[in-house]
Amino acid sequence: MVRKTILGLVLTLILIMPTTTMVAHAQLVQTPPTTPPDTANIKLTGAGSSFVFPIMDKWRVMYHGLYPGATLNYASVGSGAGITQMTKKTVDFGASDAPLSLSQQKAAPNTLTFVDSIGAITVSYNIPSGVIKNGVNQIIPSGLKLDGPTIANIFEGKIIYWNDPAIQANNPGMYLPPAKITVVHRSDGSGTTYAFTDYLCKVSSTWKHDIGEGTAVPWRSGIGGPGNAGVAHYVQITPYSIGYVELAYAQQNHMSYAAVKNADGNAFLLPTLDGTKAAASTITSLPASNGDWSKVSITNAPGANSYPIASLTYIMAYQNRDTIKNTDLNKANALVSFIYWIVTDGQQYATNLWYVQLPQNIQLVDINGLQMFKYKGQQLWNDTANSGT
Repeated sequence: MVRKTILGLVLTLILIMPTTTMVAHAQLVQTPPTTPPDTANIKLTGAGSSFVFPIMDKWRVMYHGLYPGATLNYASVGSGAGITQMTKKTVDFGASDAPLSLSQQKAAPNTLTFVDSIGAITVSYNIPSGVIKNGVNQIIPSGLKLDGPTIANIFEGKIIYWNDPAIQANNPGMYLPPAKITVVHRSDGSGTTYAFTDYLCKVSSTWKHDIGEGTAVPWRSGIGGPGNAGVAHYVQITPYSIGYVELAYAQQNHMSYAAVKNADGNAFLLPTLDGTKAAASTITSLPASNGDWSKVSITNAPGANSYPIASLTYIMAYQNRDTIKNTDLNKANALVSFIYWIVTDGQQYATNLWYVQLPQNIQLVDINGLQMFKYKGQQLWNDTANSGT
């Protein structure tokens, strides 16, 4: 458990992190920044990713329990809206499952990026099995096997029926009904969409050419739902539907989801914490928090146990906190403290909510990045224990 410091503020003029540092294999020694006193009245605002909302909401509650003077208002409006609000400086931070693109970086210069979580995206479905039990039509349970090209063809509208030969070939002996597939996708700008379409671009050249990747793409078929909760809802109420849903939502709603063929091509894997962790472990180096994250991805990662549709999630915030309206020194320091807490102590809540705890190499990148925050030209916090990594 990370030691908590109640009062004090470390100010220094020295910015010790170079802009292109790659971090790996260093010893993580956690020296926490200052934390808001209980008597403070600090209100932080964030907006964005619905992917990370289940754990963000847990962090909100637990952090306020530790420091009653600090409150967080987080709006789960989708990654696209979160990036927009962060760029316009209407929130203290944005949250996204998609890193900033080059054009977004230009629109929001001096933005710092922090990895706050790692999760999996399920290919969830609602296929009635034709079996009636207690008057209820039963659903085919999790485990339907789907490979990448088949998933791409379903979501592009090229595979129309559940008993299509391409689906049946991976599921010999399973009864698949001759029913039309209803595709459910996001209706808002979404980091989950970004990660999902990033995966589809890697497994299907046709998808890459026809649709591409992004937080919003030109869907050829289906119905849209807002947020992960919206997609999960429409899949649940629509027989013969399929959609992409973050694992926490799929688990909480007791949804059925597919086993997806791994990048090595030798196994179909259900989304699990171990499979997501294996995908994240393939990262060997990362940019610094003030670097270019646009090419960072863990979709279709190599390895027999790597679940192929996994994603990092991010917090983005402007480096110079005095440029944000209604931000004083105390509030600037509180943001540093909050981000530090969620990437260290706050990770203890990840597993029970179906997220993977951040590995040490990612925590080091985050902690070094926190030392880049400034207020009126002064560095807010200096972790001397890690300054040489």
